[in-house]
Amino acid sequence: MIRKLKRLVQKKVEKEHQGSSLPSEQHPLFPDLSDNLQVFQSIYSKCADVIFRTFVMSDDSQMALIYIAGLVNSSGIEEMVIAPLMRLGESERVTIKQIEENKIFVAQTSPVVTFEQCLDAISTGLPILLCHNEAAGLSLGLNKWEQRAIEDPITEVTIRGSRESFTETLVTNLSQIRRIIKSPRLKIEMLQIGEYTKTKVAISYIEDLTDEALIQEVNDRLSRIQIDGILESGYIEELIEDNPYSPFPQLLSTERPDVTCAALLEGRVAIFTEGSPFVLIAPTTFPALLQSAEDYYQRFWSGTAIRWLRYTFFLISLFLPSLYVAVLTYHQEMIPGNLIYSMSSSRESVPFPAFVEALIMEVTFEALREAGIRLPKQVGAAVSIVGALVIGQAAVQAGLVSAPMVIVVAITGIASFIIPRYALGISIRLLRFPMIFLGGTLGLLGVMLGCIAMLIHLSSLRSFGASYLSAISAANSDELKDVLIRAPWWKMDIRPHFTGEYNKFRSASDLKPGPEQDDSRNP
Repeated sequence: MIRKLKRLVQKKVEKEHQGSSLPSEQHPLFPDLSDNLQVFQSIYSKCADVIFRTFVMSDDSQMALIYIAGLVNSSGIEEMVIAPLMRLGESERVTIKQIEENKIFVAQTSPVVTFEQCLDAISTGLPILLCHNEAAGLSLGLNKWEQRAIEDPITEVTIRGSRESFTETLVTNLSQIRRIIKSPRLKIEMLQIGEYTKTKVAISYIEDLTDEALIQEVNDRLSRIQIDGILESGYIEELIEDNPYSPFPQLLSTERPDVTCAALLEGRVAIFTEGSPFVLIAPTTFPALLQSAEDYYQRFWSGTAIRWLRYTFFLISLFLPSLYVAVLTYHQEMIPGNLIYSMSSSRESVPFPAFVEALIMEVTFEALREAGIRLPKQVGAAVSIVGALVIGQAAVQAGLVSAPMVIVVAITGIASFIIPRYALGISIRLLRFPMIFLGGTLGLLGVMLGCIAMLIHLSSLRSFGASYLSAISAANSDELKDVLIRAPWWKMDIRPHFTGEYNKFRSASDLKPGPEQDDSRNP
C-alpha cells in the first residue's frame, strides 16, 4: 500500500512540479480535494467497506469524509459531524481550524497533514475530514467497534480477590490499570509494531519506582522488532526474551489487572498488546512464577502453607516419574519388602520395562489433557475424566501397564495443575520426559545430573538484566520474606530489587498491628 501511495504521489508531484522530487518520506496532502480523493480511492480500490462521503456547499467550499464501516461510531458521525456541516450556508466558507474549533461536536480531534497520517488514522477507525484548498485534514475521535465485556479470569482463578480480567481492547485494559493506580506518576508509552497489522503496544511503568535503564532496555528491544504483524503478546515475548532456547518463561504473563498493578508497584514494566488479554511483566524471577495473587489476599499463615504445598507438588510434578523409574529399575533395595512384593506382582504381566511404561502413560495423559482443553466446555471435562478412567482401567486389566504406574502418573498430573502459571507448567511437562530418560538409563545418578544441569541453567538465566534466581540466592533476608514464606505485610516493607537504582521502601516500618495501650491505667 505504501509503495503504491508513493508511486501515485510521486507521479502527481512530477506532473505539477515538473519532475521535482519529494522533500521527505512523509508525503503531504494536496490542496486540491479531488487530487486527494483520487489518491485515497486508488489506495482503497476493491475495498467495499471504505466509505467516501462528500459535501458540496459551493464551488469553493467542498469537504470529504473517509472512514471504514464497522470501525466507527455511525450515529456519532451523523449527529456530530454530518449534521453540523450540512447546516453550513452555501456562501459560508470554513477552514479546517474553524471546523475543529466551533463547527463540529467531537471531543477528540487531531490535525493530519500527510497521507501516512491519514492512512494510520483510517486503519484504526478514525474518520478523516478533508477540505478543498487546504493541504491538511482532521482526524476525528469517533472510532468504535464490538468488544468483549470484562469477565472473570480463566487461567488465574482465585477464591478471594478481584474478579476482573483484561480484554482484547487496549484502551479498556489501560483504563483498568488507571482505575487502580490513580497517581499521575503512572506512565504509559505507546508504539506500533508490525508492517501490516500496525499493532499498538503500550509500555507502562511507575516513575520513580522503575529503573530508567530497565525502561530504556524494554523500549530498545521493542523498537528492534521488524515483522509483518503481531497477533498476540506471545509474538513479542518470543522476540524480546534474553535466552530464546531456554524452556523456562522469562517474562511473566497475566490476565489480571491486580497482578499487573502489584508488579508495577514493585518497579517492574508492563507490556500491553492490542488484541491480547495477556500482559507481559518484565523482569521476572523463578519464584514469581510459582506465586499466586491469592497468596497476598489471605492471612500470611494460610498463604505460607499453600505456597509450601505448591513448592512440594512442583517438585513432585517434575521428579516423581523419573524417581519411580530409577528406583524400580536400578535401586530396588531402597523399596520396603512388602511394597516391592506388591509392585512385582502387579508388574508380573506387564511386557514393557518401567521406562517404556512411564513414557506410554505420560504421553497418553498429555494427550487426554490436550483433548480436554480443545473440546467444547460442555464435554471437555467429562471426556478427559472418563477417558482417563476407562483407558487406565482397561490398560491395567489388559496387562499393558501396572497399577502403581497409573497412580504415579495420576499424582504427577494432579501436581502439575497446582502450578499457577500455565507457561511454567508447560515447561515442567516438557522437562519431565528427559528426566524420565535419565532416570531410566542412569538411575538416581541421572536424575541428580539432570537436576544439577537445570540448576546451572537457571543460575545463568537472566530476565532483562535481573537474575532468574535472584530472590532465592539473595543474601539479604528481606528478599526471602516473599519466597520461602509469605511474610505479613507489616514485615515486607522493603521493595524487591531487580536491577539498577530503585525506590527501596514501599511502606512504613512500624505497621505491626496490636491492641491500643491505655495510658490512663498506668500509675
